[in-house]
Amino acid sequence: MKLMDYGVKPIDFQNPQIHVAGEAGDGFSRRGFVMTALASGFAVAAQPVLAQAIKTDDKGLIAGEVKIPVADGHIPGYRAVPKKPGKYPVVLVVQEIFGVHEHIQDMCRRYAKAGYYAIAPEMFARQGDVSKMTDIGQILSEVVSKVPDAQVCADLDAAVALAGASGQADAKRVGLVGWCWGGRTAWIYAKHNPKLKAAVAYYGLLNGMKSEIKPQDPVDIAEQIKVPVLGLYSGKDAYIPLKVVDEMRAGIAKSGSGSEIVVFPNVDHGFNADYRPTYDKVAATYAQKLAFDWLKDHGV
Repeated sequence: MKLMDYGVKPIDFQNPQIHVAGEAGDGFSRRGFVMTALASGFAVAAQPVLAQAIKTDDKGLIAGEVKIPVADGHIPGYRAVPKKPGKYPVVLVVQEIFGVHEHIQDMCRRYAKAGYYAIAPEMFARQGDVSKMTDIGQILSEVVSKVPDAQVCADLDAAVALAGASGQADAKRVGLVGWCWGGRTAWIYAKHNPKLKAAVAYYGLLNGMKSEIKPQDPVDIAEQIKVPVLGLYSGKDAYIPLKVVDEMRAGIAKSGSGSEIVVFPNVDHGFNADYRPTYDKVAATYAQKLAFDWLKDHGV
């Protein structure tokens, strides 16, 4: 597929040949870490980067790579926090399929500018370095499809622990924001960690990714979620039919979590990705305000 078609036409997010190395049933790869440091710049498959891409400076921030201790070693991550001494609420920043590349690092800086300890763990560190891959299909089949939900949740727990141990964060006030793959993760992690104060899921897939290592889709757990999640979805999204959005909305209405879904009627999947042709400035700006307000209204 043409690289710049990503986000504007359907892709098969499923890989029929899923293999996970390691102990039977544990869902974790034990083959070691493919990535021990973050990639610089934008992922190759995300290019060419459009001139409209936003660049947030790090003035007034402590920003850069960190090593996050996890059960089987360390994964790289990007952290941004205000320089002014204090204990700031934590925002877990969860990547798209391109990893913690420049756009996700920029999102961390934007949240840090708003007064948060923002941290983005590299969720694919064990399975592959997507930053150097040129083919979207390869990223999906060789890496994304092989990342277990259990691993994702454990790594996010580890990122919270690192923030709490830093002396710069209030680990009792934790929120999460994720886009695309990270948007799906927002729903999954909200079910996993009931202590999460709030989450924001930008156009995260709601079904169609279930597998041995992804045992439940968001629609399966909608009624069980107790964390308030704000879903920000696209009216013209080829990946997520509105009937599935309606199914998710009906599920969270029964959860008692106070979760909500907002659909932007005339925008496409990836409307927040300012470096891509799917970007919609009006929708992205309004969605960012909704996200900030949602986190603050729920104690983050």
